[in-house]
Amino acid sequence: MKLDLTSITYYLGNADYVALALVAVWGAFCVVMVLRRIGQTRFRSESAQDEFLSRIEEMLQRQEFDRAMAECENDGRALPQLVRLAVLNRRLGLQRLRTMLVERFQRDVLGDLDYRLSWIYTVIKSAPMLGLFGTVLGMMGAFAKLSGGEKVDPTQLADDISLALVTTALGLVIAIPLVLCSAAVTIRIRQLEDLVGSGLTRLLDILRSVGVRSDVPLPPPGGSAERVFRSDAK
Repeated sequence: MKLDLTSITYYLGNADYVALALVAVWGAFCVVMVLRRIGQTRFRSESAQDEFLSRIEEMLQRQEFDRAMAECENDGRALPQLVRLAVLNRRLGLQRLRTMLVERFQRDVLGDLDYRLSWIYTVIKSAPMLGLFGTVLGMMGAFAKLSGGEKVDPTQLADDISLALVTTALGLVIAIPLVLCSAAVTIRIRQLEDLVGSGLTRLLDILRSVGVRSDVPLPPPGGSAERVFRSDAK
C-alpha cells in the first residue's frame, strides 16, 4: 500500500508521542536512581559521620586494625570503604594513602555519579529535539494538505497544528523539570564531596596519631591495594 505524505506524518507523529513518553520515563528513572545512589553513598549527617569515625579512632588507637576493617566490611557508603582501604594499605604512608583515597573516591564514586548524571543531561537535550521533530511533522502534514490543490477546511488542519504545538510543549515540559532536578542532584554531589573530604582529613589525622608515617617505600607489584567500592546499587 502506497503511503502519501499525510499518512507518513501521521504515523511518525504518533511515534514521536511514544518517544517523548519513553524519554520522560527514562529521565525520571535516572533522577531517582542517582538520588538513591547518593543516599546510599553518604552518611545522613556530619554528626553521624563523626560518630562513625570516633568508633574507628578508638579501635585504631588500640591497634585493632582487623576489627576496624571488619567494621567497614559490609558498609557500602563511601567513607567506610575508604577507611577500610586506608587501614589495609596503612604501610604505604600518609602521602601515598591520601593520593590513593582521593583517586579511588573520584573514580569509583564521583565517576559513577557523573555517568548517571550524564543520562539526565542526555534526556534534557533529547526532549526538546523530539518536540521540534513533532513540530516539523505537524507543519509538513498541514502544508501537504494545503498543497493538494483542493479547498481545505481549516478544521482538517487541526490535527497537524495540534501535533506541532503539543509535541513542542511536551518536549519543554519534560526538559524544564529535569534541568531543575539536575541542579539539585549536582548540589547533592557537591555536599557528598565536602562531607567525604572532611572525613578523609580526619581519617588521615587519626592514622598519623597511631603512628602511620608520611613517607614509606612502595610495596612490590601485586601489593594489597584493591578496589573496595561495590556496584550492588548499579
